[in-house]
Amino acid sequence: MCDRIGCMHFPKLSEMDFSGAAAVPSRRGFLKGAAAASAVTMAAGPGVFMGGPAEAAAGLKSTHGSGFCNLNLFLAHSRQYAKAAGTELIFINTPTSAEMVTFLGMGQVDIGLMPYTSFMALYDKGAPVKIVAGGGVEGCAIVARPGLDTPEKLKGKTLGTFQMDTLEVMPYDYLKKHKISFKDVKVRYMGNTPEAVEAFKAGAIDWICTIEPYASALVNDVKGAVMLTDGIDLYGKGYTDCVLAARASLIKDNPAGLKAIIKSMMQAQLDAETQTEAVLTELVGKYYKTSMANAKIAQGKQPAVVDARGQTDFILQRTDSVVEMGYIKKKPGRDAIDWTMLEAVIKENPDLYGKLKYKSA
Repeated sequence: MCDRIGCMHFPKLSEMDFSGAAAVPSRRGFLKGAAAASAVTMAAGPGVFMGGPAEAAAGLKSTHGSGFCNLNLFLAHSRQYAKAAGTELIFINTPTSAEMVTFLGMGQVDIGLMPYTSFMALYDKGAPVKIVAGGGVEGCAIVARPGLDTPEKLKGKTLGTFQMDTLEVMPYDYLKKHKISFKDVKVRYMGNTPEAVEAFKAGAIDWICTIEPYASALVNDVKGAVMLTDGIDLYGKGYTDCVLAARASLIKDNPAGLKAIIKSMMQAQLDAETQTEAVLTELVGKYYKTSMANAKIAQGKQPAVVDARGQTDFILQRTDSVVEMGYIKKKPGRDAIDWTMLEAVIKENPDLYGKLKYKSA
């Protein structure tokens, strides 16, 4: 459940200067985000941008998402596992998902979990970023209103989704598989997931690409609604939704800190797999504004998986669709993904890695 929040349109990355970590964009959207980020959540405290206590504690700053692809990162933050290695995980709040992407690109944070499509857009525009580990897998689905039970019936109907998102690429790929042009449907970009869900219930949109537990809830709540795909028939089991991206300089300048965060996420994954009830009890309310019932559905249908090496080809192949949709001009190469820190953590922690249920090897 890599939840979608905030503005309806992806930021104009072409108008931003990614030349250095200290660069400051002049666009109004970023200023709005910077103001909101002055209120740093959960253990960040004052001085994060000004060399205060967080810097002295060798902290790494991360965007603060809201979906279940963030589970490993949330638990790693809640329990501060990386502190044992001298690294504090610090969350920076942003008002929208668009600003989360901007903050990573501009160097206002060191790492961030995001849809792989958002990463591609950053990378295409020259942001010095790399995919370094996995986030959430599966959990995306297309649900249509009663009677719209075949791809052909979607022609002329209104899709509710999010721009430059995996939740837009999936409908594109679904229609393409069935030889239907994306131009044959109407697209409405939504403000946030709850808004999209309510619009579907009210009949304002005809079909929706959303994440669990909302997809299953819509099928249950809207009589006759049909789930056209859960993505597995399109992409195969374990397909990636979100990834952990990092500033490329971090790999060179602070490999120990980045490895400490990845290891802490790996420990969190093991905890979530073996102590699910306790982990959700700790996170629901504090990090997730949802019910325990919905949290259990989401965690079961979109597990957070650190080792995404097996999804390398999938991530790069989805680039074809993003290019076709006009969001990026050039396909990212294999150099957009750097698993070296992940592989170092795996090599240094064989016992921990061996206990994980979900992994690439």
